[in-house]
Amino acid sequence: MAAAGGGGPSVETGEGGGGDGPRTVYLFDRREKESELGERALQVEERSDFAAFRASVCQTLGISPGDKFVITTTSRKEITCDNFDETVKDGVTLYLLQSVNQLLLTATKERIDFLPHYDTLVKSGMYEYYASEGQNPLPFALAELIDNSLSATSRNSGVRSIQIKLHFDETQGKPAVAVIDNGRGMTSKQLNNWAVYRLSKFTRQGDFESDHSGYVRPLPVPRSLNSDISYFGVGGKQAVFFVGQSARMISKPADSQDVHELLLSKEDFEKKEKNKEAIYSGFIRNRKPSDSSHITNDDERFLHHLITEEKEKDSFTAVVITGVQPEHIQYLKNYFHLWTRQLTHIYHYYIHGPKGNEQRTSKDAGPFNNIDIEISMFEKGKTPKIINLREIQDDMQTLYINTAADSFEFKAHVEGDGVVEGIIRYHPFLYDRETYPDDPCFPSKLKDEDDDDDCFILEKAARGKRPIFECFWNGRLIPYTSVEDFDWCTPPKKRGLAPFECYNRISGALFTNDKFQVSTNKLTFMDLELKLKDKNTLFTRILNGQEQRMKIDREFALWLKDCHEKYDKQIKFTLFKGVITRSDLPSKKQGPWATYSAIEWDGKIYKTGQLVKTIKTLPLFYGSIVKFFLYGDHDGEVYATGGEVQIAMEPQALYDEIKTVPIAKLDRTVAEKAVKKYVEDEMARLPDRLSVTWPEGDELLPNEIRPAGTPIGALRIEILNKKGETMQKLPGTSHGGSKKLLVELKVILHSSSGNKEIISHISQHGGKWPYWFKKMENIHKLGNYTLKLQVVLNESNADTYAGRPLPSKAIKFSVKEGKPEKFSFGLLDPPFRVGVPFNIPVEFQDEFGHTSQLSTDIQPVFEASGLTLHYEEITKGPNCVIRGVTAKGPVNSCQGKNFNLKVILPGLKEDSQILKIRLLPGPPRRLKVKPDSEILVIENGTAFPFQVEVLDESDNITAQPKLIVHCKFSGAPNLPIYVVDCSSSGTSILSGPAIQVQNIKKDQTLKAKIEIPSCKDVAPVEKTIKLLPSSHVARLQIFSVEGQKAIQIKHQDEVNWIAGDVMHNLIFQMYDEGEREIHITSALAEKIKVNWTPEINKEHLLQGLLPDVQVPTSVKDMRYCQVSFQDDHVSLESAFTVRPLPDEPKHLKCELKGGKTVQMGQELQGEIVITVTDQYGNQIQAFSPSSLSALGIAGIGLDSSHLKTTFQENTQSISVRGVRFIPGPPGNKDLCFTWREFSDFIRVQLVSGPPAKLLLVDWPELKESIPVINGRELQNPLIVQLCDQWDNPAPVPQVKISLVKANNLKLTPSNQQHKTDERGRANFGVLSVFAPRGEHIMQVKAIYNKNTIEGPIIKLMILPDPEKPIRLNVKYDKDASFLAGGIFTDFMITVISEDDSIIKNINPARISMKMWKLANSGNRPPANAEIFSCNKIKDNDKEDGCFYFRDKAIPNKVGTYCIQFGFTMDKANILNSEQIIVDVLPNQPVKLVPEIQPATPAVSNVRSVASRTLVKDLYLHITDDYNNHTGVDLVGTVMATIKGSNEEDDIPLFNGKIRTLEFPFVKGSAEITSLVLAENSPGRDSTEYFIVFEPRLPALSRTLESYILPFMFYNDVKKQQQMAALTKEKDQLSKSITVYRTLFDTSKQLLDEMKCQVEEAKLKEAQLRNELKNHNIDISSTQQMPHIEALLKRKLSEQEELKKKPRRSCTLPNYTKGSGDVLGKIAHLAQIEDDRAAMVISWHLASDMDCVVTLTTDAARRIYDETQGRQQVLPLDSIYKKTLPDWKRPLPHYRNGKLYFKPIGDPVFARDLLTFPDNVEHCETVFGMLLGDTIILDNLDAANHYRKEVVKITHCPTLLTRDGDRIRSNGKFGGLQNKAPPMDKLRGMVFGAPVPKQCLILGEQIDLLQQYRTAVCRLGSVNEDLNGQLKYLHTPDMKRKKQELDEHEKNLKLIEQKLGMTPTRKCNDSLPHPVTDCPIPPKRIRREAARQNRIITKTDV
Repeated sequence: MAAAGGGGPSVETGEGGGGDGPRTVYLFDRREKESELGERALQVEERSDFAAFRASVCQTLGISPGDKFVITTTSRKEITCDNFDETVKDGVTLYLLQSVNQLLLTATKERIDFLPHYDTLVKSGMYEYYASEGQNPLPFALAELIDNSLSATSRNSGVRSIQIKLHFDETQGKPAVAVIDNGRGMTSKQLNNWAVYRLSKFTRQGDFESDHSGYVRPLPVPRSLNSDISYFGVGGKQAVFFVGQSARMISKPADSQDVHELLLSKEDFEKKEKNKEAIYSGFIRNRKPSDSSHITNDDERFLHHLITEEKEKDSFTAVVITGVQPEHIQYLKNYFHLWTRQLTHIYHYYIHGPKGNEQRTSKDAGPFNNIDIEISMFEKGKTPKIINLREIQDDMQTLYINTAADSFEFKAHVEGDGVVEGIIRYHPFLYDRETYPDDPCFPSKLKDEDDDDDCFILEKAARGKRPIFECFWNGRLIPYTSVEDFDWCTPPKKRGLAPFECYNRISGALFTNDKFQVSTNKLTFMDLELKLKDKNTLFTRILNGQEQRMKIDREFALWLKDCHEKYDKQIKFTLFKGVITRSDLPSKKQGPWATYSAIEWDGKIYKTGQLVKTIKTLPLFYGSIVKFFLYGDHDGEVYATGGEVQIAMEPQALYDEIKTVPIAKLDRTVAEKAVKKYVEDEMARLPDRLSVTWPEGDELLPNEIRPAGTPIGALRIEILNKKGETMQKLPGTSHGGSKKLLVELKVILHSSSGNKEIISHISQHGGKWPYWFKKMENIHKLGNYTLKLQVVLNESNADTYAGRPLPSKAIKFSVKEGKPEKFSFGLLDPPFRVGVPFNIPVEFQDEFGHTSQLSTDIQPVFEASGLTLHYEEITKGPNCVIRGVTAKGPVNSCQGKNFNLKVILPGLKEDSQILKIRLLPGPPRRLKVKPDSEILVIENGTAFPFQVEVLDESDNITAQPKLIVHCKFSGAPNLPIYVVDCSSSGTSILSGPAIQVQNIKKDQTLKAKIEIPSCKDVAPVEKTIKLLPSSHVARLQIFSVEGQKAIQIKHQDEVNWIAGDVMHNLIFQMYDEGEREIHITSALAEKIKVNWTPEINKEHLLQGLLPDVQVPTSVKDMRYCQVSFQDDHVSLESAFTVRPLPDEPKHLKCELKGGKTVQMGQELQGEIVITVTDQYGNQIQAFSPSSLSALGIAGIGLDSSHLKTTFQENTQSISVRGVRFIPGPPGNKDLCFTWREFSDFIRVQLVSGPPAKLLLVDWPELKESIPVINGRELQNPLIVQLCDQWDNPAPVPQVKISLVKANNLKLTPSNQQHKTDERGRANFGVLSVFAPRGEHIMQVKAIYNKNTIEGPIIKLMILPDPEKPIRLNVKYDKDASFLAGGIFTDFMITVISEDDSIIKNINPARISMKMWKLANSGNRPPANAEIFSCNKIKDNDKEDGCFYFRDKAIPNKVGTYCIQFGFTMDKANILNSEQIIVDVLPNQPVKLVPEIQPATPAVSNVRSVASRTLVKDLYLHITDDYNNHTGVDLVGTVMATIKGSNEEDDIPLFNGKIRTLEFPFVKGSAEITSLVLAENSPGRDSTEYFIVFEPRLPALSRTLESYILPFMFYNDVKKQQQMAALTKEKDQLSKSITVYRTLFDTSKQLLDEMKCQVEEAKLKEAQLRNELKNHNIDISSTQQMPHIEALLKRKLSEQEELKKKPRRSCTLPNYTKGSGDVLGKIAHLAQIEDDRAAMVISWHLASDMDCVVTLTTDAARRIYDETQGRQQVLPLDSIYKKTLPDWKRPLPHYRNGKLYFKPIGDPVFARDLLTFPDNVEHCETVFGMLLGDTIILDNLDAANHYRKEVVKITHCPTLLTRDGDRIRSNGKFGGLQNKAPPMDKLRGMVFGAPVPKQCLILGEQIDLLQQYRTAVCRLGSVNEDLNGQLKYLHTPDMKRKKQELDEHEKNLKLIEQKLGMTPTRKCNDSLPHPVTDCPIPPKRIRREAARQNRIITKTDV
């Protein structure tokens, strides 16, 4: 390809070889193989066209012009007239081909010219600066520019000033970074050298003018601080183009008057490329100092100021970077402190000198105090940030130096001139903490130590995972290289002079000179660690500046021991209490924990009960010490650095909690008095008030009146408690759960419609800012406001806490308005009424629409059509009102009338408004009453209506609230008052209750006064009323007639009567007001009601008779009887009460008082009361003391010795006590009581006695141990029953039942104390058992009435849990149809264990398949279920553990079948699969058959129809080959035809003289009701004919087999009858012969199958014996089973020993597989046999080893959620599989199957070294993605040789070596990141080794031996079965059946001869296939025979 950097094929071609200039092209003739191989150059003349070019080509190559060929480019683009000029360029290569798509017969070479692309420079920083350890590389890029400045200022005698200015002020231009130093500057030539990429300081001495003018290596100085760090000629260019897009270099040397300026930019490079100019060329501007006239771009305005500063400088260099990347700008702004701290760390020793920043020592003037590195950042509107790196005191080196207690200096001498100075510092442990400083870029702890959740802290290493040594090169930090340790300073494997943890308290630094190579970006050393760890490297210690030749490891150990003893301060644990397990912690951290009661710490003693306070907890804890914890199995006093303390929170009434915190968090400085005071002051910590300040002014004063829109300034709020302290959180009930406090601001507008919240904000307190609310400028509405500040809780927003309100503050203020400009009407006060003055509120608005006030006089004008209006006055001020507006005029109705009222206010800008009002009638002025006459006549007891109207002053009917009209009557007492409400309509009917005057005898005059009480000014109206007496019913009386006497029953009288009797002859009478009796009419009778019966005889009522009264049967029940009369005028009633009296004695009644239950052995609680009652149960006083002797008591099991009977005189009853029963079965007991002729029974319940025993319910025999697998459930639930001493269940609830057991026996559920239920049972449930192997016992006990009841002892035998199968997994095609007689689909069976994995290495003989027809008896397989064995495994079958059932025969009979697969776990237990229900469907239709085989007809042609009937009620069906009904959906006909054995003419005919009859075939059958021969039908006498029933079904393409029915034809009736009897006998013999033949044929087939099985078993045994011989196991055929068993046992023992041998394993804990979608961690998916390969591949994949692989993204997400994102996961369904490597691809040194070069070092793909125990396909996907084509070789030399050769032909993948080196795919190797550590440093994250090959060989031998043992057993079994079958065939019973068959066949032949019929064939038609000559029957026939043999038994015959 032509280089983009060059802009074209040749720089000299100017326009790039256009079509007009002379061009040279290169031709390859590839039309034929014989064409010349080389290229031909052809000169193309100027302005040549395609025709001339083609002619020139023909002439040059000697081609005839008529030949057909095409000319194409190398990309196969054909050259034509149209594209000739644009395609044929100078230097282009062309082909001559027969066609464009012709294959290239031989290779060609294409000329190209290329220069590097400008991206080599522009993007160099992008690839060179990369992030490592989570660090942003931007500070390291800036360090490259500082390196150049340090080198440039190295010769300065005064201050060495280096400035980094960050210009981020948009007003001064776009963002820029400038690095300015006061060094020696550069000449223009030196500036040119700087621009040349990779021109180092060494090569500049040759052809280039050197800016170092003859480089001389500096003299050695301490720490190599020689400033010689501008080195390679690449760092500056890389850095500027990493930071931005453009770099401007400005420099002035000391002895020059000119300033030299060079600009490099990506934009300029792209422009040159586009214009095809030379990219690597440019201009240097030479100008005078401070001349900035060439800066014309506003984006660089800041340069004017920078250039102006040049005047004051003698020499300088400035690097100005523009086009800064946006992400860099954000980083530089947001992380200013972080990256300046990193720069301080890099140049620490240049800034502070060789000893570093020792803050403990005074700063003397020295050679290193003159380096000033100043960083300033300018942002818009902000104060510039300026910092000198010397001022930073928290860089890591400063922290290391100032936290160290001592140091150990040494020097390392390597081969050559390399010298390394080193220092190790010790950071002691001080009581509660490690002083080793924490690096934010390399955190040593998983959590911050202040995190309160971290309540469990084992002693973490102080240094964590950080390496010991940081590495400095020429005094400058190399950030990405560190040295882990040296052999002499690593922790020893055994305890040395100093404790192990001391080795983690050291930090160090290495200082090298430039003899050690670093990368060009100065990020990594190339070879430092390799050289330092070389065996020839010599380490010496430096003491007082002198080297000491002594053993460095011994010196270091002694120094470390000394540091430990001098500086480490630890805690002493005393008063040891014991070792416990803490169940409140995670399982891995629960124990052991030693507990102590006291510690001695920093000279102080802390004991149990002492009050303490914590530090570094959120919040702080105050409480008393409970105990101390120390992790580990300690005993007695011990010194340690960690530990925890358990604190009871104080005050305990407020905090009922126990907290456990690290001891380090105890506050050692607090006094116990202070803690006590805290406890006392705890309640005073609640918030009390608010403090409000106004930081930005605009203060809002209370009750201030301010114009609208005036801003309210920003508010700063502080919450103060009673002590005046600020607070942000509440003191909660839990220190960890303190609630944050928020401040809520609300601005509330108070208006007439209520308070409205217009502003609402909530502020929370930040770490660095208080509660703050911004300025508010949006309050424009007029009115009164309240600004309210309220403290609320964070989560609930509640404004109260602990029953008291939280602090709040309210400031009231108001907003005023401007002068009026327009007006509107305010809220009027309707209604508006005629003549009633009303007010019109007027609201004035200013120009903003705010309400204003009227201050000048104004005269309103009113206009309204039809009304007369006037007003009183208009008020001024805030509430302007036009008062006293009065309107008069007609309004037509009470609802009023609408009017448009125009109001004009002269003088305003908008002076008029229309007011729409509704004018209602005015207030009442008079009453109008109808009728108009003055005297009115009514009858007593009636009401009179008046029509009233209320009118206003204009005679409009008017209405108003409370307009109530009253009518008051006078002239008699108790007269009603009429009231009507006219409030809504103004008119109504005035009426009310009837006017009723008592005892009126004559006419009476009354007065009526009608008035409105609420309207005193309305005159009343008076009327006169004449009242007449009433004639209605007034009185009612009841009488009881006894004979001729009538006794009156007065109201509420009580009548005594016999219980259950009937009261007859009740009569009643009614009278009016004049005491005249009223005749009872039908109308009056309808209004008479009684309450004792719903039905009343109306005829009796007319005669004055009442219904009879039924007296209650119980003397306790009294009947209330009521007679009532009610009409429109009066309501009368008369009532009496009937009291029942007892009748004669009738029954004996027994009543049980107290409980009905009696405990066995106890007396009945309570008594039995006996009374005498009448027939209705009413007690009669019949007993006396003498009656006791006549009372009899009897009952089954009654113990009469304790009975006590007593006469109760007060109740006239007998009391029986002391009822007791002899112990026996509990249940109901009947007691019989007799007295005189009366008797009664009472039933009591006899319950069990008090608890005395414990029995187990449904539990196995207790004498034997119960076997249970560890971790499994017991077979039965443990149910305990309380029983009495007679073993009766005692239903006593709430009795405590406990389970007593040993500590090593654990049960779940763990609750081992229960209480009994109502039945006296305690159900412990089904217990899961966890215990060591062996016998364990447990016992149940109960505590009842403080006594212990011992229960039975349960023995448990705990068995280990092997690989236990729990279910069978069956896979098959569930959509398949199963046709009778066909073949089942394949079934794949796998045995699944408890962890859902497939159990392998299972003998296939243990897997079986059962099939049976489903019956009503249930789903259990019957004894005769058909059993199948599994098939052999095929090559293409899935992995081991799958068993296949193929080609299994479907049953011949249609029906529902059940299939179940079984796995024989042992002789007694079979693990069955779920039952598969299949429907066997009929097969293809084959033949037509009758439903019931008819007898052979014998007919004649006589007149009798019965003699001529051939068939009657014959049903024909379509069946398949197996006689299953089918063809239900077929429709057609069945043709019946008579045929003879010969083709004769006299064939009988059917009735009607026809030869053929047709019958319909519908729904799978044809019904032939009757088939009759024709009378006098032709036919030959005594001849056999056949009726052929032929089905004709159009839907079937095939022809079905017809049904043929033979019959005998006779001309004589007698003969026909004789022959009919013979025919019947013949049919019976045929049926018997068929059964016999079936039996013998089945037996023969079964015998043949058994012989076949014997042959197969012999063949299998021989094959397995030969295979064993091939596996070096020789077994003779004569050897017996014990020899095979002994050999198998020996092989199993050898295999077990091999498995026990130690081998490499991955100790990384695998992820628990929650489901089948989780494969596991990558480290566990593969195994590698070779140790060296395993080491390097494990290291190469170190970052992925812990990753969990899942099949689905859902499973991955679930793991991610469960681990809170800490676990890395890889779902397989998210991998793009097209880019995965082909595992069959050859190594890259093979090309087209041939060896391209001979490699060394045994190369092999790394993936080929992996073996996968499971999930091979998924594992290939995972490791194909992770490893790709990574290759592994022996060593680094072999790998370099291999890569050098491969890159000549193709891309080379990553190479690994068995020595642990790595060459990346980009060719980079070396350094720590490309060197694998030793195996032990991988910390178990290594692939495990597979099982040894010998173990696999033994496994194969064991499998073969097991198969051979099974085959030998099988051979013996089938031989035994065969011999048994042969004996059975020769039994007397079978011989007898054979003789009977021969006799039946002989008789049948005779009968057929008599009948003249065709002899019956002897062959067995029932067989589905003909018998062949093969002695072994086909498998299908054998199966059928076996099935039929099971069905046909001896008794069938």
